[in-house]
Amino acid sequence: MEQTHTTHSGAAATPGAQRRVLVVEDDRTIADAIAARLRAEGFQVQTAYDGPAAVAAAESWLPELLVLDVMLPGFDGLEVCRRVQAQRPVPVLMLTARDDETDMLVGLGVGADDYMTKPFSMRELAARVHVLLRRVERATQAATAPRGATLRLGDLEIDHAQRRVRVQAEDVHLTPTEFDLLVCLAGTPRAVLSREQLLAEVWDWADASGTRTVDSHIKALRRKIGAERIRTVHGVGYALETPAQA
Repeated sequence: MEQTHTTHSGAAATPGAQRRVLVVEDDRTIADAIAARLRAEGFQVQTAYDGPAAVAAAESWLPELLVLDVMLPGFDGLEVCRRVQAQRPVPVLMLTARDDETDMLVGLGVGADDYMTKPFSMRELAARVHVLLRRVERATQAATAPRGATLRLGDLEIDHAQRRVRVQAEDVHLTPTEFDLLVCLAGTPRAVLSREQLLAEVWDWADASGTRTVDSHIKALRRKIGAERIRTVHGVGYALETPAQA
């Protein structure tokens, strides 16, 4: 069966120093290229080439982030994501060879935080990894630092300190990315934010080529909090609506 290979970076002064990233990709050429780029960014990298090896590596090595291909031998990346997230929450950047929005939404639904469609640039992948790790750091800081009262928009409640969301008094589970996206929209209710604005503020990524990522996350968010709460302004972007009071 496929073996797991571990590579430790010697670069200690780079932004990713000491952060552990598990790369799960059955194409060894792609896996090696991703690992090389992340090593250059200062990360410690471990690679796995099939589903069972990925789950075992995640359990034993405790990575701080997964770069995870959807199509894998053994069982696919969606199942890997489910099993890893059941062990402990960890940010996941999913890779897919198919530009299929359904696959992307399923990936986001099982706990992935972001996705990229092949082919992709290593520069963008490295940037997305840094962004996801910064988001985890912000979430940790927010959980330990007191903030203002819970924001209430109709029956939608956003608790910044606990990073919890409730709809009609029921808890709604959001990924860290979905939570940050909702907070961004909730900062100016009813105001339209462009896809480029959302991409820059939530993902720290200013390249317009990533706006489909915004669209897919909006769709996933709508499924969880209610489609009527997020208004699409065609050709512009999105706005968070407050429901009309009865």
